[in-house]
Amino acid sequence: MHGNKSLFGRLAALCLCSAMLQPALAVEVGGVKLDDTVQLGSHALKLNGAGVRYKIVFQVYTIALYLPEKKSQLADVLALPGPRRLEIVMLRDISSEDLGHAFTQGLDHSSDQADRTRLLNQTMQFGALFGMVPGLKKGDVLTVDWLPEEGGTVCRLNGKQLGDAVPDLAFYNALLKIWIGAHPADTTLRAHLLGDAS
Repeated sequence: MHGNKSLFGRLAALCLCSAMLQPALAVEVGGVKLDDTVQLGSHALKLNGAGVRYKIVFQVYTIALYLPEKKSQLADVLALPGPRRLEIVMLRDISSEDLGHAFTQGLDHSSDQADRTRLLNQTMQFGALFGMVPGLKKGDVLTVDWLPEEGGTVCRLNGKQLGDAVPDLAFYNALLKIWIGAHPADTTLRAHLLGDAS
């Protein structure tokens, strides 16, 4: 009997250790639970940072940046090879028109004139993706992935792909600059996405 108790004790301890070794959720941001890693094709990407986008005093969305390896400088992020992911989880309802306008405005604000001219076709193609949905609801998940093996920027809403891949790494980098560039939408959010929560 004592032997059985000892055996059960050891099994319980093993189960506890095993549970502790399971991959845990990295962080909760704006009430959204984000994983430490995401699998993108054959690549495992790490959570680089995350934060909440505010409009005046209202929470609009939680956004997370996933990279092949953690980076804290814009130039290092842009130079990384392989896939990347921006994951946006809506914290309030928004029309697709408003979201598309916010992306376009962000691109205009964070890119120089030469880049805006060169990437005009991609920007128009990306903007057209938002015309495929009437709007986004609280809890919807929008992923914007750079997938070189699939030909470019792939946008999915709740796992369903919107339109075709938008070509050119320069366009994806321009999207990233909306949040982590020299003139970001929100400097506090930029710091969080680059892993500086201080």
